[in-house]
This record gives sequence, C-alpha cells and structure tokens, in this order.
Amino acid sequence: MRVLSVNKNNFDKEVLNHKGLVLVDFNASWCGPCRMLKPVLEAVANEHDEYKIVAVDIDEESELAKEYGILSIPSLVLFKDGKEVSKNVGLLSKSEIEEMLGEN
Repeated sequence: MRVLSVNKNNFDKEVLNHKGLVLVDFNASWCGPCRMLKPVLEAVANEHDEYKIVAVDIDEESELAKEYGILSIPSLVLFKDGKEVSKNVGLLSKSEIEEMLGEN
C-alpha cells in the first residue's frame, strides 16, 4: 500500500469514516524533516497493509492543519475508527512509527 495524499474534500472519506487505524502525516514540501520522513512512511505502508497512511500538505490544506492543532511539522496524528488517539511531532524512525501504530 502506498501513502495516499488527502485534502479537505476526501479527508472524511479516507480518515474519519475509515474503520481501523489511519496515520495522517501533516507535512510541507519545503520541510527537510518531512522529506526525510516520507520514505520511512512509504516503507511502513508497504510492509503493513493493515494500516492506512495518508499525507496532508499543510500549505495546501491549512484548514485541516488548523482543525487538528498542527503547529509544527512533521506531525503524525493517529486515528482509530475516525477518532484521534495520539499525536507525535518531529521526525520518527520506522520502529517508532510501528510502535505508535502498535500501541492502539
């Protein structure tokens, strides 16, 4: 599975209405740590079909970033059955992301 780009038009369908875990990566193209995190998230997505991983560009989707209190990027927000269950800010390793997904 690949990391899917989402926006305000499909966020509800892809995240809030999804049954199970969805990890949302709030990022921006100019952000160095965000660019470093991208291949890590892609590796997790490719190895774990049981999780959905999506990306939101905060420059294009500032309303979503504001709605979820994103003040720093990269920010990873984990949703379970449409409800926010945890949030992490900053660059995480593959194992830290897997741990985040496994905790819920």
